[in-house]
Amino acid sequence: MSRRIIIVTAVHSPSARFLPEAYKSLREQQLPEGWEWHWLIQEDGRTDEVRPYVPDDERVTFGQGRPGGPGVARTIALAHTGGEYVKVLDADDQLTPGALARDLAVLEADPTIGWTTSRVLDLMPDGSTAGFPGDPDDGPVERGAVLDFWKANGFRAQVHPATLFVRRDLLVALGGWMALPASEDTGLLLALNSVSRGWFSATAGLLYRKWEGQATGQAAHVDPSERDARMAVVEERARALASFQWRHPAT
Repeated sequence: MSRRIIIVTAVHSPSARFLPEAYKSLREQQLPEGWEWHWLIQEDGRTDEVRPYVPDDERVTFGQGRPGGPGVARTIALAHTGGEYVKVLDADDQLTPGALARDLAVLEADPTIGWTTSRVLDLMPDGSTAGFPGDPDDGPVERGAVLDFWKANGFRAQVHPATLFVRRDLLVALGGWMALPASEDTGLLLALNSVSRGWFSATAGLLYRKWEGQATGQAAHVDPSERDARMAVVEERARALASFQWRHPAT
């Protein structure tokens, strides 16, 4: 029986039209013998506007549910199928060639690493790409390093949560994504790093689409009062987990 990587995608109506390109990038991934992927697409809501873009592929499961934000959609999607690892792929993004195999190789080789992230390239509307200055070196991310950097750099982490690849048992133990209207993936990343070492791959693993309708470009995303509240609860959760001194893997 093949071992399985679960790809989790939250989607809403405006981003559904990008699903075919995400699917193409997933189909082009090559995995070691004995491994397969299964794609969970969870609509944040119940409309008739997303299903037409869902690929007709037995490796794809589509679900719908009442609106709760991307964190709720991703967490609910985990109920539909099992696997040893979970990879995030937002509906409007694309994996680069070899991304899944690189992520898998790191976690299979070192049980003390709980999660991986990778370099991101912005995918601009004209098809060009642009990198981020100041990416860390290829290698491990020690416990607490993400929170320290995030706090010292205006609530910006040095690694991107949209590239997350994580052990499923660790993800579930932390309750999945945070129940926040935004920054739910950053909240998970900081929580993961509070209890586990991670890894950063300096090879680009994701094309992060920039487009007019993306959620992070909306005014509500940068509303000061909501943003301050999100950042406060994200930090408090990460520090509480660190104070409990729970570690993955358990020793």
